[in-house]
Amino acid sequence: MLNVEHLSVNYGYITALTDISFHVEEGEIITLIGSNGAGKTTTLGAISGLVPKVSGKITFKGHDITKMPPDKVVKMGMCHVPEGRKIFPALTVYENLIAGSLGNPKLTKARINELVEEQYTLFPRLKERIGQAGGSLSGGEQQMLAMGRALMSHPRMIVMDEPSMGLSPIYVNEIFDIIQKINGDGTTVLLVEQNAKKALSIAHKAYVLETGNVALSGDAKELMNNDQVKKAYLSE
Repeated sequence: MLNVEHLSVNYGYITALTDISFHVEEGEIITLIGSNGAGKTTTLGAISGLVPKVSGKITFKGHDITKMPPDKVVKMGMCHVPEGRKIFPALTVYENLIAGSLGNPKLTKARINELVEEQYTLFPRLKERIGQAGGSLSGGEQQMLAMGRALMSHPRMIVMDEPSMGLSPIYVNEIFDIIQKINGDGTTVLLVEQNAKKALSIAHKAYVLETGNVALSGDAKELMNNDQVKKAYLSE
């Protein structure tokens, strides 16, 4: 579904990514793990069209999206849940969800209403807070809203950047359960996550980024037992 080939990104004179390559098959959960500054967020931004590339090629569903602007990438069927949630704090929960549907012009009014109900089923707390301002929600609820808003475009693939950041353990477990449910319903997931243990526990495959390079890759469960990964990312 997604193929990243020899991707390089610079911020001025600083190299953020160097010649990285990986792929995501339809129906998979793929996770990118690594320490702060490894290039994980930059990778997702480059894929979504938010970050300019120095070199490389990105294809999605067989189409070249390397130079495609973010709104066109969304219309292609990929949605991005950014680090820090980036919900619209002054809009209500319902209005935030409706805003997510604007990324897919093919949606009919009836289908949009169905998608809203689907989000309320997936995230019951959002239904309880339908008329509240997004900014009044807890951190965990805002993360759910950011995920629900992305799903409102009915994407084929969802890209998530640090969904568990700053959340209590109860919310972390709930968010990861929901990610598995989203994937089980047929949406491919590309996940960047600081909580490497949780990410590897639900992913099919994983790539370990170190200073802008892919240092390791393979089956997620096998990487959980890799001594190098254990020492760097899974130690208590």
